[in-house]
Amino acid sequence: MADPARAARLAARVKVIIAEALRRTVKDDRAEMITVTDARVTNEHATVYYTVLAPDDETKAGAEQLLSTNQGLLRRELGRNLNIRLTPTVEFVADEIPESAAHLEDLLRKAREQDEAVAARREGAKPV
Repeated sequence: MADPARAARLAARVKVIIAEALRRTVKDDRAEMITVTDARVTNEHATVYYTVLAPDDETKAGAEQLLSTNQGLLRRELGRNLNIRLTPTVEFVADEIPESAAHLEDLLRKAREQDEAVAARREGAKPV
């Protein structure tokens, strides 16, 4: 898109429409576990990022299968609710930010523990 502000507005609208369509039109219990986290829109393509509330691989695979099965239904809902000439194709991508944030938190916790160990050794030490 030529106008980045318009693309950002359209992406925010796509995010809301997909989330509402998952809640209202998709008749599957697995849809309740899916959270739409972000969307990015280009001229002909919309990439929708999602997370799954359950951390196990079986639930993630089920959510991925659910989204791929209902991709046409969700695109139709986009076409109905967007006031643009051409409905973009939709691609669903699992959002890796929660996993990478958890990994980063784990690294920070380990660094704090090491800092505390060094501080404990330093307390009784005398300079050479």
